Amino acid sequence: MSSSYRHIVRIVDADLKGEDKVAYALTKIRGIGINTSYAILRSCGVDPETRVGLLQDSDIKRIEEALTTIQTKFPRHMLNRRKDPFTGKDMHLLGSDLVVGMKSDIDLMKKMKSWKGVRHSLGLKVRGQCTRTTGRFGAAVGVARKAILQQQQATQQEKKE
Repeated sequence: MSSSYRHIVRIVDADLKGEDKVAYALTKIRGIGINTSYAILRSCGVDPETRVGLLQDSDIKRIEEALTTIQTKFPRHMLNRRKDPFTGKDMHLLGSDLVVGMKSDIDLMKKMKSWKGVRHSLGLKVRGQCTRTTGRFGAAVGVARKAILQQQQATQQEKKE
């Protein structure tokens, strides 16, 4: 048992700052939000207001165990990957597994040429946002046209002279 203060604590491949409160520090792990964090800490019996650097080794072990068994301990609506398209199971992905899962989902949408897949492949907005004025690449359209028109007028005046 370590009762000394640690500046960095490693939990599930993520470095957490020792001065942060446990509930908010767990949200630094990809795939864990604030509500999931509080639910995990409640199930482990760890005070969410405690600083991460002051946690005992036994507390850290309980938190890691709870993080690895989220899909069995919590209701289905709290999981971040319900009814996985490849396995059909309810899962909760963390860290790099979540990134790989999202990438494979996007690749599947692109492969079957769904609307979202086409938008992803074209680099456009996917979730129905307006794209008339936002989401443009490069300089503002009106400013660029104005500058080009001024250059064209200047070259025409030089040709007349």
